[in-house]
Amino acid sequence: MTTGGVSCSRGYILETRQKEPAGAAEGGAPLEGLHATVAVPPRQAGFWRQWRAFVGPAVLISVGYMDPGNWGTDLAGGARYRYGLLWVIALASAMAVVLQVLAARLGVATGRDLAQCCRDLFPRWMRWPNWIAMELAVAATDLAELLGSAVALNLLFHIPVAWAILLTAADVLLLLALRGLGMRMIEAVIAVFVATIGISYAVEIFVLPETRPDFLEVGGALLKPGLRDQGMALLAIGIIGATVMPHNLFLHSALVQTRKLQRDDASIRNAIRFNTIDSISALAAAFIVNAAILVLAGMVFYGRDHVVTAAGRVVAFTEGGDWIRMAHLTLAPLLGTSLASTLFAVALLASGQSSTITGTLAGQVVMEGFMHWRLRPWVRRMISRMLAVVPAILVVSIRGADSVTDLVNFSQVILCLLLPLALFPLLYLTSSRKVMGRWASGGWLAAAGWGSALLITALDLYSLPASLKEAWRIITQG
Repeated sequence: MTTGGVSCSRGYILETRQKEPAGAAEGGAPLEGLHATVAVPPRQAGFWRQWRAFVGPAVLISVGYMDPGNWGTDLAGGARYRYGLLWVIALASAMAVVLQVLAARLGVATGRDLAQCCRDLFPRWMRWPNWIAMELAVAATDLAELLGSAVALNLLFHIPVAWAILLTAADVLLLLALRGLGMRMIEAVIAVFVATIGISYAVEIFVLPETRPDFLEVGGALLKPGLRDQGMALLAIGIIGATVMPHNLFLHSALVQTRKLQRDDASIRNAIRFNTIDSISALAAAFIVNAAILVLAGMVFYGRDHVVTAAGRVVAFTEGGDWIRMAHLTLAPLLGTSLASTLFAVALLASGQSSTITGTLAGQVVMEGFMHWRLRPWVRRMISRMLAVVPAILVVSIRGADSVTDLVNFSQVILCLLLPLALFPLLYLTSSRKVMGRWASGGWLAAAGWGSALLITALDLYSLPASLKEAWRIITQG
């Protein structure tokens, strides 16, 4: 295989080191204006000083693992099976850690993001199909995040959903302002959003006595995997599909390059080490949030078929119901306090807003990496928003606010179908010594990565008929 007439037999990693920064100028550095803008202390600096420099990229990635698409499956899992699917969240989170560690490793070792590597090293005919597929993945992700933010605004301020959707489209101004303040400010804002989600659920799980679970029961469920009840398998697949997202793999491989890294072996080894720590800690926090959502739903909804709200409205818990809305409507009457409902909506808004920022950055990485097309940030943001806003407004206007759940489910179907197109290129590249040199994954890391990719793909294929049936039902307004 050749790249620009230069043989890859001695390692793509060596070639990219020799070309940088010329290669970056030719092909476009990932996240232009943010690339190599965060200084890294010398290797001799203390652990905490180095950790502070490297922490951040995985925090941005973690918001994609607790976005509104995850909320629906977590809530449904807890309401139907109590804590029976908690181990599935743990399994999905473990696979996510392995895959994100590999994505970060690729970016650090090669100096290229996943999209650029695919463009450089795979046959030319694959470029357009891969790019279009990943743009669809970004649009599907953006749709779920847009709807989550809109529902949160509706729940908090009673803004009609259609108007809330338009209002959330204005967050392009937030991203433009953050870009002008640098990578560290973006990471700080996202960290605040993540902390808001975490604190909201910490109050509900540990402070409010009405929602404090039996931690021994929770721990026992986590250690007893199984799919004993009917319907658990399909919902387990939905949880896994909503957890690992293709755009995060592309984004993480670019975000690690916002650090100003030296290209010697010792510096690369150090960067891989700290990015691995960053990935594990950030995704562990995402796991705790997802687990808390499922546990809360299991406590207050499991074993009930309906509840009467404070306004006298009877809310039935149906299998295909809008669990996000039902959770907010019913938390107050079930628990006797409105604080839980407010915390729930605030966390949902933080989830949607933080995810939409990272989704836009991922779209930039995908477009510039595959096609070398550069757009102004506000243009890229508006295109991404319109791809989500237009169908959302049309469907909500025609079918009403109750169609939000259908749209979120539809976005998750698309993501499940497209995920293998990101997984297998990542696994192939990070396992190849021609690409990664001495940093190629081996042993347990390669085995865990390939095992995760094969398991996710097998589950996708198993659920494909049901997923296509659900997508067709949504499209035909069934």
